[in-house]
Amino acid sequence: MQYIKLLRPKHWAKNLFMFIPLFFAGEIWNIDKIIAAFLGFICFSMIASSIYIINDYRDIEADRAHPTKSKRPMASGAVPPKAGLAIFFTLVIAGFAGAVYLAEKFAFVLSIYFVLNMAYSFGLKNISILDIFIVASGFVLRVKSGGVLTDIAVSEWLMLMVFLLALFMAIAKRRDDIVLKDVTGKDMRKASKGYNMDFLNVSLALVSAVIIVAYIMYTMALPTMLYFKTYRLYYTSIFVIAGLMRYLQITYVDNDTGSPTKILYKDRFIQITILLWILSFYVIIYLPTNKSFFE
Repeated sequence: MQYIKLLRPKHWAKNLFMFIPLFFAGEIWNIDKIIAAFLGFICFSMIASSIYIINDYRDIEADRAHPTKSKRPMASGAVPPKAGLAIFFTLVIAGFAGAVYLAEKFAFVLSIYFVLNMAYSFGLKNISILDIFIVASGFVLRVKSGGVLTDIAVSEWLMLMVFLLALFMAIAKRRDDIVLKDVTGKDMRKASKGYNMDFLNVSLALVSAVIIVAYIMYTMALPTMLYFKTYRLYYTSIFVIAGLMRYLQITYVDNDTGSPTKILYKDRFIQITILLWILSFYVIIYLPTNKSFFE
């Protein structure tokens, strides 16, 4: 179980962003494209797990001082560092071999993700602001990978909103580090020295406001309405606003945003909000209607 935990399979949920182009293009029931995206999901998950392993290997000592990270397999001593490195190389070879087999362009995008995150693990994560931009860029590359594998052009609006949402969650996570610092008196990461509570609170408010405005503008943009043949997409903005407000509540009131993945798995309000957003979007763009576009 410790070796499985080393791979952080719960974090593979982030790689579901690869299926976003399928959903927004109205191709979610295209079996061939679903299979291509799923195979890419497996390759991306292997590479992502390899990054987690090398990150844990380099942060063994720092993780031991963290109340939660100290339970990680290598930090706790449950998995020997040499065994972790062996798994790292195995995942990298298997992941890229599969990516090249699927599509060379996908392998190229995946290599950008790998190099960027290796650089993050080997020092860039210690540079304030740059660290959260790299984390957010990883989600954009996931969406881009899904578009490449399924041969679907990803709109600039979609890329922008994914980046902003990922940036929002990364800022919330850094805020959680500051909360832990106030409790323990220790920096949870070197980049934390470039942050304080006021800066992160303002950044969260700024990014969340931009996300809401960008989403509403996307749903009401003429190209979007013409593509989906409906003007009703703005109805779905209520779930985006509700989800963001719930995340802000968890951040400001509960002071518990250490892992966005953990929130996704445990918070019922956010789960229901996401489900309703998906359902409403599905009903609007997938179900046929005999009504005219402007009715």
